[in-house]
Amino acid sequence: MTKYDIIVLGSGPGGYVTAIRASQLGFKTAIVEKESLGGVCLNWGCIPTKALLKSAEVFEYLKHAEDYGLKLENPDKDFDAVVKRSRDVANGMSKGVQFLMKKNKIDVLEGFGKLKSGKKVEVTDSKDKKTEYQADNIIIATGARSRELPNLKQDGKTVIGYREAMTLKKQPKKMIVVGSGAIGVEFAHFYNSMGTEVTVVEYLPNVVPLEDEEVSKQFERSIKKAGIKVMTNSSVESVEKSGDKVKAKVKTKKGEETLEADIVLSAVGIKTNIENIGLEDLGIKTDKDKILVNDFYQTNVSGIYAIGDVVAGPALAHVASAEGILCVEKIKGMDVEPLDYGNIPGCTYATPEIASVGMTEKQAKEAGYELKIGKFPFSASGKASASGKKDGFVKVIFDAKYGEWLGCHMIGAGVTDMIAEAVLGRKLETTGHEVLKAVHPHPTMSEAVMEAVAAAYDEVIHL
Repeated sequence: MTKYDIIVLGSGPGGYVTAIRASQLGFKTAIVEKESLGGVCLNWGCIPTKALLKSAEVFEYLKHAEDYGLKLENPDKDFDAVVKRSRDVANGMSKGVQFLMKKNKIDVLEGFGKLKSGKKVEVTDSKDKKTEYQADNIIIATGARSRELPNLKQDGKTVIGYREAMTLKKQPKKMIVVGSGAIGVEFAHFYNSMGTEVTVVEYLPNVVPLEDEEVSKQFERSIKKAGIKVMTNSSVESVEKSGDKVKAKVKTKKGEETLEADIVLSAVGIKTNIENIGLEDLGIKTDKDKILVNDFYQTNVSGIYAIGDVVAGPALAHVASAEGILCVEKIKGMDVEPLDYGNIPGCTYATPEIASVGMTEKQAKEAGYELKIGKFPFSASGKASASGKKDGFVKVIFDAKYGEWLGCHMIGAGVTDMIAEAVLGRKLETTGHEVLKAVHPHPTMSEAVMEAVAAAYDEVIHL
């Protein structure tokens, strides 16, 4: 039986990053994958969706060429080609992970991995052949999938999840998106840009409900302006097929409403992939669909660890990667600190983009802080005006007493590339005064961070 120092179950951005770091630290490492290297993120999530959204952005530019003094007659899209480009990008990234596995001398064990007693992993390949491997440490990074609601069963044809939404054979004329988190609104934006009539149904009072309330309201205004219908405080009670259409009964504050569409996209969260991997056999403790771990991702069973979507915390690719690196560094005996989950950035790649880190205004008030809050609208930004992307703002929240940067919330073009300034600043315990005195380049969108901080301290120049 082949023995490893570390076997990783799952090759998403949690698993493959964990395996590479383990190899760098001198561990003999293997990774188990039943489908494609890179997991959901590279193959069916983060990367291919961004490729679709880039096509949507380019198409939007073409449709509004006259706004930039350019003439272009009847720009059109090739939906199949847009989908193909997205798949090509995903396939290229997956091949990149294959290269990284070879480069780092990591054995790829193809098949479904199941934990066995005695620190063993049984891998069942596509021909049902079972092979056992042994390891001193096993790290579970099996990720998650689209969650199904009892009254919204996915059939992969008319009621679909995110995977099918990326590879539809035909562009729907009408689509209902259930759920307005990042996945829901990104697909809503993509299909709306392509010309599909989109309705977003959200159970809570605000779209993108985890964001600061001002960001949520601005985002709702922007997507309504783009032609997306929004129904908040609403829930899809049932879906029925009607010929080649679907009829969804939506419960609203005003009563029940029936919507007709070609496709219903369920984007109501995720379900962890923890079934049939041997957790019960080994007595590994779980709670509410998550594996229980300590600060360094060890389960209650010695030598078994878990990271990423299968444990509590934000279900984000960069979180899974950070957890995996921390986990193997702790196994190596390095002096490491637990991850600061209060400083994890979140990004939504619709139009306008949303990026945030730290507390919302409501959370900061509830925590008892006296606040200094500053906002700077992109309508006052020279770069935003020049680029024709004036929607949105940067909002910063500081503790008035000590100057601690409690939160930063952005909505607008390119803000997902700007939020790292706030993440780094908070990590270094930067004060508002220090941000204000760090000279920002002009003209850039990033100036809005400095200007928002200046607004918080009554020193703003361009408002």
